[in-house]
Amino acid sequence: MNKVLLFFSFISFSMASDGAAAPVGFQAAKPVWPDGREREMNLSVRFRAVVNAPEQGPVRLRIAASTIYRAFVNGAFCGHGPARGPHGYYRVDEWDITGQLVPGTNVVAVEVAGYNVNSYYLLNQASFLQAEVLAGDTLLAATGNAEAPFVASILPERVQKVQRYSFQRPFVEVYQLYPDYDAWRKDHAAAFEPVACATLPEKRLLHRRVPYPEFAVCPPSKHVSSGTMVRRERVGRTRKDRSLTGIGPQLKGYPEKELDVIPSTMLRYYNTASRADVEHPMEGGGTLALSDNDFHILDFSVNRTGFIGATVNCRKSTRLLFTFDEILSDGDVNSRRLGCVNIVPLEMPPGTFAFETIEPYTLRYLKLIALEGDCEVEHVYLREYKNPAVRQAEFAASDGRLNRLFAAGVETFCQNATDIFMDCPSRERAGWLCDSFFTARVALDLSGDTRVEQNFFENFLLPEEFAHLPKGMLPMCYPADHYDGNFIPNWALWFVVQLEEYAARSGDRETVAALKAKVLDLFEYFKPFQNEDGLLEKLEGWVFVEWSDANRFVQDVNYPSNMLYAAALAAAGRMYDIEALCAQAEGVREQIRKQSFNGEFFVDNAVRKEGRLEVTNNRSEVCQYFAFFFDVATPQSHAELWRVLRDAFGPQRSETHAYPEVCMANSFVGNMLRVELLSRHGLCQQILDESIAFLLYMAERTGTLWENVHSHASCNHGFASHIVHTLYRDVLGLYRVDAVGKAVHLRFADLRLEHCEGTIPTPDGPVALRWKRAGERIRYRVSVPGGYSVTVENLSGQELIPETT
Repeated sequence: MNKVLLFFSFISFSMASDGAAAPVGFQAAKPVWPDGREREMNLSVRFRAVVNAPEQGPVRLRIAASTIYRAFVNGAFCGHGPARGPHGYYRVDEWDITGQLVPGTNVVAVEVAGYNVNSYYLLNQASFLQAEVLAGDTLLAATGNAEAPFVASILPERVQKVQRYSFQRPFVEVYQLYPDYDAWRKDHAAAFEPVACATLPEKRLLHRRVPYPEFAVCPPSKHVSSGTMVRRERVGRTRKDRSLTGIGPQLKGYPEKELDVIPSTMLRYYNTASRADVEHPMEGGGTLALSDNDFHILDFSVNRTGFIGATVNCRKSTRLLFTFDEILSDGDVNSRRLGCVNIVPLEMPPGTFAFETIEPYTLRYLKLIALEGDCEVEHVYLREYKNPAVRQAEFAASDGRLNRLFAAGVETFCQNATDIFMDCPSRERAGWLCDSFFTARVALDLSGDTRVEQNFFENFLLPEEFAHLPKGMLPMCYPADHYDGNFIPNWALWFVVQLEEYAARSGDRETVAALKAKVLDLFEYFKPFQNEDGLLEKLEGWVFVEWSDANRFVQDVNYPSNMLYAAALAAAGRMYDIEALCAQAEGVREQIRKQSFNGEFFVDNAVRKEGRLEVTNNRSEVCQYFAFFFDVATPQSHAELWRVLRDAFGPQRSETHAYPEVCMANSFVGNMLRVELLSRHGLCQQILDESIAFLLYMAERTGTLWENVHSHASCNHGFASHIVHTLYRDVLGLYRVDAVGKAVHLRFADLRLEHCEGTIPTPDGPVALRWKRAGERIRYRVSVPGGYSVTVENLSGQELIPETT
């Protein structure tokens, strides 16, 4: 009976932002789609309703859809969505459109892109739109309603048979625009060829819960360069991405031979022939003239994520490409650097076209290329798509480099936390475990709530099973379809350790309790892999430690994975009061200490030879950090190793080459764990120095923080926003802000800073701290919401002088 009640609660209700149960659904709308085409790949459909504005009261547009949509009122952009839910569930958005209505007749328009392919970003579920316009309780229009309908038509300008954007994301955008192609959005008399729609089965609905983006429109900050392209008559053998050549049952899409256009191949026939640096500021997006083979490169000042837009005035037929990237490569935009097709082609006859992509992209630099034609491009912009709930969060220190890191961390977080915690907003837009462990901490610091994290866990909670994965295993990223059966077994263990932290920072015992079965099923999955010592051996799937040589040492017994296994067992034991799991965790740790530590370092792996387990001599930096982070070692139990790690490792090791036999760590996740260990032991000045060395060059180059120490991968990765948490905790001194327990722990460190101040929001009001050195004293002022307690820890070696208002 309890199971049935829990299941029903998530079908019909979801927790409102104030914690109360609130119904979610539609008054009259039904899910609809052009008859018989709900499983067709990359079909874009437009829906239009004509409504009369009421004399007063709010008017709301309520929407659920698959796969993605964008909405307009009288031709003006209204919103984009939906927030992602798990298989079989759909989140409902509600937009207040009152301010966009005019007296009399209004057009409410919705475009839906129905992808129907598997990806790491969006689920392969049948396309539909369910939408209604309400004035109070009065229905103005609804899908599936004969009296006040949304009328549907196929969107003709988006080319359907195109390649995927990446292995992890669905299709690229390719457009063949025509005069007044967008008139239907704003003029109810504009041409519109309706198609018959079928009513589809009812959908299980969930609240959006997370904040709505504000969609700020950002023009480029400066014009970087201009020049010409040259077409090559022939192209040598070039590498084609798996997203183009690997189409089949495990990777859905249109086979290469069926494609109407292949943008990634198209651009290979062109080289930059000449380029002149311009380097002048732009105002309002500027006006750029382009004719055959001309290009311009624009700079948006920092890495941003959103929808690319511009107005194009064509004097004759024009083929225009928007190409983009996060960085410049040898002064140019390399649209293939990230393994994506960072190209949006437009074909246009003479005329004026206001254009905007429906998919969000990540870029700092935008290159406009006219392969042929004659046009002027005006008002170039990026409509930002990011989490807006960070306004109350503040940080400022006397060292401007720290302020720059904080700003980069905030920017990185906002772009990677729109509805779930993503790894990156570009190549994948995927809800990866492990990444989420770090980003979730930042979410609480910047927004003061755990709404995005609640969605993240709810998505894992609701499905009864995960197709194509072994029983008990959790997806490495979700919502996603892993048709190839790929999974990262140790990433599921990060899920458990994050869940324990979520329980503490949210107080959401309901979600934690509901996930108990999935957590215990996960440990059941691992049981067959336990060897005679209780350690996991010969794990299946993609065993991943970090982006370094440590990944070469993952079989047969990988000790970092077992360190994480012990931490997950202990976390589950504490959460669910299962002493046997805690005891098992300690047994795993003890075996690791016996086998892995060679008297100097922890060794990464052991291999099975002729029935016996033989410990190798493979050692990685990240393995050492796992040992200390997951309580296998402490500075007391392994004092000399801790001294070596503390003093000889870190960012300077790339220059000193100390201990070359130990493979160096990378940003994800070794360097992150290193900083966490320094924090545990109060080494805050070292954290400050190393954070600048690890991250400042990233912030200076892109304004965001990267996946790796080098720029060959994503330059905007959610986990790296953790620097925000580090600065609040280890520099400002807001060591712990516990909104559930209503307690604040201050920790003042011995830092070479003159002053620092900052604010963290909570559901009860802001927590603010500022301090300033005055000779041998530190004067500080702290402000907390009513009912909160404050404890003070002084590691500064100086006298603390509290100030009162």
